[in-house]
Amino acid sequence: MAVASVRRAVLKLSGESLRGDGGAGLDWSVLRYLAEEVREAAALGVQMALVVGGGNIWRGAEAEQKGMDRATADYAGMLATLINAMALQDALERAGVDTRTQTAIDIRAVAEPYIRRRAIRHLEKGRVVIFAAGTGNPYMTTDTTAALRAVEIGADVLLMAKHRVDGVYDADPLKHASAKKFEWIEHIDLLNRRLEVMDSTALSLCMENDLPIRVFDIFHPGSTARLLRGERVGTLISAQPLPV
Repeated sequence: MAVASVRRAVLKLSGESLRGDGGAGLDWSVLRYLAEEVREAAALGVQMALVVGGGNIWRGAEAEQKGMDRATADYAGMLATLINAMALQDALERAGVDTRTQTAIDIRAVAEPYIRRRAIRHLEKGRVVIFAAGTGNPYMTTDTTAALRAVEIGADVLLMAKHRVDGVYDADPLKHASAKKFEWIEHIDLLNRRLEVMDSTALSLCMENDLPIRVFDIFHPGSTARLLRGERVGTLISAQPLPV
């Protein structure tokens, strides 16, 4: 078996990716697929943590447009991420992966509170940890949560999983057939280009802490394990270019 080139990673999943081809909610076949991707990655010996969004259940921006208070809408979104985290935990455990969910807001009946040292200890014991409920604060995206948790736990890389987009392009490849893909790009260049890969707060946090980001299409089977073994999958966002 190939050896992973990464010791610890945070995988960011969008809530929308969990709905499959449906309009909303959860697609159980997608959950099984994602659980297998994570299982293969963990089998390489990589300490895996996950952050999942809630957009398949709740869209805070839409609620705000209807007149809901922004903070209230964001807290509702945090609860949506917890529902997704519980579904992912169930799928992972069905796949034979020991998993713990930690939340940034206190819901002790269903998950542990987020405690950095406890999260690291779970990872060191080979458990997958799912970070739910965002940062616990409104006005913060789950992209920012993923960047923050990755920095806090000392991850080697942040994996930004996409659906139908296999990296970072100079334009939306779903709209522009001539869009060109980057194999590597610096954080600051991505910020200056204003490409919609992740929110600017998350990207700035990664840049300030020299945290590499790998953007890839997780729905190419085996892609997670391949990039963790050091293969050139997707786009690398980092201060240092790819080796020749």
